[in-house]
Amino acid sequence: MEEGVLLLDPSGARLFANRALADLVGEAPGRATELHPLGLQRAVETAKSSGTVSRAEVELDSPSRWLRATALPVGADGATLLVIRDITQARRLTGARRDFVANASHELKTPVASIRAAAETLRDGAIDDPPAARRFTEQLEREAVRMSRIIADLLDLSRLESGSEMDDDVRLDIVAADEAERMDDVARTRGVTLLVDAATVPAVRGSSRDLSLMVRNLIDNAVRYTGEGGSVDVSVRPDAGAVVLRVSDTGIGIPQRELPRIFERFYRVDRARSRETGGTGLGLSIVRHVTENHGGGVTVESELGQGTVFHVRLPTVPAAP
Repeated sequence: MEEGVLLLDPSGARLFANRALADLVGEAPGRATELHPLGLQRAVETAKSSGTVSRAEVELDSPSRWLRATALPVGADGATLLVIRDITQARRLTGARRDFVANASHELKTPVASIRAAAETLRDGAIDDPPAARRFTEQLEREAVRMSRIIADLLDLSRLESGSEMDDDVRLDIVAADEAERMDDVARTRGVTLLVDAATVPAVRGSSRDLSLMVRNLIDNAVRYTGEGGSVDVSVRPDAGAVVLRVSDTGIGIPQRELPRIFERFYRVDRARSRETGGTGLGLSIVRHVTENHGGGVTVESELGQGTVFHVRLPTVPAAP
C-alpha cells in the first residue's frame, strides 16, 4: 500500500503500523502522543472522543510534503485506525490548474477589453471619420489576431500535456528548413537575417506536427526578440545517438536570474516588450513539453544584451540490426 496505516488500541498504544507509514512520517510512533505533526494527534483524538471519522491535512517541512490523514474508530473496544496519504502532487496540480486559469483569464482579458473599446468608439461616431475608422479597425484586427494566437497556443499546450503521438520518423533537418522558410518573410520585415545550416541527420521517432511546432516556436521567439540588423542562426547536427537543434540570436538576451523560469506558462521577462511583439508567453512552455514528450531536453544560454542560444537534444531512431 502507498497509504500509511496505524492501528491504535484504546489507550493509544500502537497495535500495527505498515512500512508506508514510516516512509510518510519518518518513523512509526509507539503511541498516538508521539505522532507528528500535531495535526495527526488531533485527528486521532477527535475520532476517539466523537466516535466519528476525523480528517486533517498537515504539512511536513523536510522534505516539504502535504499529508491527508483520516482517523476513524474501529471495533467495539475503542481502537482507532489512522490512514495517511501523500497528497503533495495532487495539491501541486490543483495549484497549477488554478494559476493556469487565472493567467489565461488575465491574458485574454486585455485583448477583449481593447476590442470592446475600439468597437464602442467606432459605434459612437469614429466610423464616420475615415482616418480614425482605419486606426480603430486596425486595432481590432491586431487584438483579434493576438487573442487567436493565445487560444491556439492554449489548445496546443493542453493537447501536449497529454503527450505526443509517437507515430512518425521525423527528419529534424527537413523540419528546420521548412519552418525557417515559413518565417523568412517575417524576419525580412523586421530586418532580421535568418540563416539555416541543417546537415543530414538520422530520424527522430515522434510527432511530425509537434516537432514542427517546437521548431516554429523557437525560431519565432528568436526573430521576435532580435532587433533590426540582427541575425538568427538555426543549425541541426547529429551527436552520438541524438540530434541537436541549435537556435541562436543576437537579440536582447535574458537576465541570468530569469533563466530558470522562462519555460513556465505565461512567464515573460519583459511583459511590455512581449505585448509589443505579439508574444503569448506560451511558446517556450510548448517547446519544453514537446521536447520532454520525445524523451529529450532543452537548455538555454543567454546574457542580457548579448543574445540567446537554445539547444534541443532528441534521441534518434535506433538503427535496425
